[in-house]
Amino acid sequence: MSSFAHRPAAPEPHAERWLVEEDEREVALLDIPPHAERERRFEVSCTLEVKPRAGQADAWHALRVLVDGALQWQRQVPTHPEGADTLDVRFVKRVPVGQPLRLLAVGEVQGAIRQRITLQAEEEL
Repeated sequence: MSSFAHRPAAPEPHAERWLVEEDEREVALLDIPPHAERERRFEVSCTLEVKPRAGQADAWHALRVLVDGALQWQRQVPTHPEGADTLDVRFVKRVPVGQPLRLLAVGEVQGAIRQRITLQAEEEL
């Protein structure tokens, strides 16, 4: 007769999802705490939503994204003169065991109205 010690299976990790939306504010900040047991991989997405001001033919909007204080991505584009306009970015960020992740998105406008900045990090399992 053989004896086996049956250890219950470790629960499957569930994917983390972090989200912040800032209406009409210039900055969105997302602080993700460290995980003590596993490395994580996040798909990060950021969207700046704007609309043009009436009579502003040279309007523009810009988005800058920093990861742990370092510039990850930036872009400035002309704002579409009619209706809403957006500027979007997506990238993947690996986070080692025990490390936090700080994401900062800054939206700038000239001749346009900032409506919302959405910053999201979804874990890829």
